[in-house]
Amino acid sequence: MPVISISSLRGLYSLSNQESDTIRAYIAENLEKGFICPSYSSTGAPVLFLKKKDCGLRLCVDYRKLNAVTRKNKYPVPPINQLTFFNGSAIFSKIGLRGAYNLLRIKEGDEHLKAFRTKYGSYEYLVMPFGLTNAPSSCQ
Repeated sequence: MPVISISSLRGLYSLSNQESDTIRAYIAENLEKGFICPSYSSTGAPVLFLKKKDCGLRLCVDYRKLNAVTRKNKYPVPPINQLTFFNGSAIFSKIGLRGAYNLLRIKEGDEHLKAFRTKYGSYEYLVMPFGLTNAPSSCQ
């Protein structure tokens, strides 16, 4: 397998005051939870924000470069028409998976690949972040 370099760094996106406050709070909260740690990686993706329906902000790490060189898992979700075994069922369960990604640890030694950069420093995820191409299949 050829070695592919993802070490080229993209510039940081400019942030509003609200976004700067949000990223500081995000970093503090996730350091405390043990979900991230300071990074000294030579690579790192920039962060940006999307507005949520409730007018809050959702932090997004721009992993496009990493996703472009990642070998994709092939575990598709079954199409709805293949789920016919539910026909006639009366009882269903609902499972909340909001924090499921935070239960998946990043493989030891690969943490530096999930690094993100901010004007407050660089950090790397110790748990699965949103935005990685194989994250959904890892949670299936």
